[in-house]
Amino acid sequence: MFTGLIREMAEVISFDNQFLSLKAKYRPNIGDSIAVNGVCLTVVKVGEGNFTVEVADETRSVVALENFSGQVHIEPAMQMGDRFEGHIVQGHVDTIGTITKIEKRTNGTDFYITIPTKFLEYVIPKGSITIDGVSLTVNDVDDNGFRLTIIPHTMKETRFGSYSIGTKVNIETDLFARYVANILDRREQIRKKGWENIEHIQSLY
Repeated sequence: MFTGLIREMAEVISFDNQFLSLKAKYRPNIGDSIAVNGVCLTVVKVGEGNFTVEVADETRSVVALENFSGQVHIEPAMQMGDRFEGHIVQGHVDTIGTITKIEKRTNGTDFYITIPTKFLEYVIPKGSITIDGVSLTVNDVDDNGFRLTIIPHTMKETRFGSYSIGTKVNIETDLFARYVANILDRREQIRKKGWENIEHIQSLY
């Protein structure tokens, strides 16, 4: 589990679609979980000032691979007793979003991000969302996506300062929103099937 608070910006040494090697101050152990741009990956090799994580086939099919270059966000998994800040992040990317508009404001910068419609039910105004591993608050939601306001500190200390219109980003929606939506969906399925069918199925076990 993660919090969406970036530990540091690591530098990509190499990426061959299976193994991603990073230069960083943080020194993990082999087998540790670490989020890279919001993707939970396992450390398979540790060197002097660098480490390597493995990117599985399933992961490659759902994340923005083009962002595994230059600098990337890293966050080690939480340990028992750590302070809990940000929000609960699993490191499981739901979908890829696209930045469609950027607007400068007096005390921040607004980013408009579109995502596939089927994921919008998990995005809640004033709720939490993770963008490339960064825990953020959703300002508002429309039919195509949502709007975020990024403060100057976050712009300076994360990849957001380099994002432009058309940039693809990893999206992890709020864990609790997904759970609630799943529960409601299952209740509707049960209602449609009818309790008699459910009781019949239960009697078979």
